[in-house]
Amino acid sequence: MQIVDLITPERIACGVEAGSKKRALEMLSELIARDQETVNTTDVFDSLLARERLGGTGVGHGVALPHGRLRSSDLTIGAFVQLRQGIDFGAADNEPVDLLFALLVPEQSTDEHLQALALLAAMFSNDGFRDKLRGADTPEDLYNLLKNWQPAS
Repeated sequence: MQIVDLITPERIACGVEAGSKKRALEMLSELIARDQETVNTTDVFDSLLARERLGGTGVGHGVALPHGRLRSSDLTIGAFVQLRQGIDFGAADNEPVDLLFALLVPEQSTDEHLQALALLAAMFSNDGFRDKLRGADTPEDLYNLLKNWQPAS
């Protein structure tokens, strides 16, 4: 699995204002539903919010990986948002979150879900890569960074 399998340029937002965790999840939900015929914004938001209620998905270093399951899709779908200013996301390190990658998987998915989360965790654990994402000025720049990221060998 590669990041390019999860995301499209249309599901990336750059330099946006969220103001709150709820608004950030709404934005991610809108991005995910934008180009999916079988998925609607409300279902995506409800899935992401339900997972957040089980425990926050802020992983530290200004990154959150909200994720959930969708009954209405058989695809694993991602969206990425770079916020202009960090928000409180309840991360373990108490750092504000400004980089959010949302992941939605089919309801019955298990291995694929875990593989995708592991890939994202590896990607966002790299200080230099996070800095590049924060320095990007356009959705296209963000897409190219995400698309071309390679795990350290």
